[in-house]
Amino acid sequence: MDSTRKSILIILAFFSIYCIWGSTYLLNKVVVSEVSPLYLASIRFFCAGILIFGIAKILKISLKASTIQLKNSALAGFLFLVYGNGVFVWALKYVDSGFAALIAATQPLFVIFLMRILQGSKIQTKSIIGVVLGVIGMYLLVSQDTLQLDQNGIIGIVVIFTCVLSWSYGSIFVSKADLPKNFFVATGYQMVFASLFLVIFSLTVKEVWTSPLKWSINAQGAMLLLIVFGGIVAFTAFNYLLKEVSTEKVSTSAYVNPVIALFLGWYVLDEQITKQSIVAAVVLLTGVYFINSKKKIIIFSRFKRKKLQNLKK
Repeated sequence: MDSTRKSILIILAFFSIYCIWGSTYLLNKVVVSEVSPLYLASIRFFCAGILIFGIAKILKISLKASTIQLKNSALAGFLFLVYGNGVFVWALKYVDSGFAALIAATQPLFVIFLMRILQGSKIQTKSIIGVVLGVIGMYLLVSQDTLQLDQNGIIGIVVIFTCVLSWSYGSIFVSKADLPKNFFVATGYQMVFASLFLVIFSLTVKEVWTSPLKWSINAQGAMLLLIVFGGIVAFTAFNYLLKEVSTEKVSTSAYVNPVIALFLGWYVLDEQITKQSIVAAVVLLTGVYFINSKKKIIIFSRFKRKKLQNLKK
């Protein structure tokens, strides 16, 4: 693949995980208002996985995978889609979609420190600044006087943080794991395995299952968008990016998604959005700039040069 085409694919992939996933908070909120969360997620990922395999067959893409690739796909599916997404959707019953998205903005922080602990990766100055801005943005959010939380809301927030940790570890795992070489096929296997896990968990907790034919038109439409765009398009783009760019850059979707989610939650669901939330969103986006920017920070680079010059003297 030539560099120009690859660059275009990377840009489109980032657009997918930034904007499409930003809208899934709203879509999940719409469906979970009338459908059990784990049951919802199981249908979403099963349909998306089967569609992926069908499209792959039409395009004559091989579905072959080794035993280790299947095991890794199952683990990735659990980390991302069962716990990272399925349980996250459950928490949306108690937390506003925009607020939940802003909690998820801590993901780059988890990723950077997990990379340091598990891989010994050096933490770049720009990344540290980006993470600090992310933490400041989170503080601006949760310190608002208008934020009212009951016991269920607090439990929901704690659960969301554990979901973010699961997704962060999954991102690091997939970036190095042996998975089917075709990103489309790898996505399909992760979704099918995840749907099986979700069905088991849904039955275990005795969720109420209702036929999709009995859902409202809004819920049916939201589910269709979740399957096609939130599942097939965006998650395939996500798997592609994890193999092509650094994990910490991919995790910056957690900074952009809240901005999209906040706006849509306010515009469609009449969820409250304050001036402080807007400031928090701006701070988070600035954090994205620092993590994604390829430019060196002049102040620190000059300081390092002077230090080296003094040592030479």
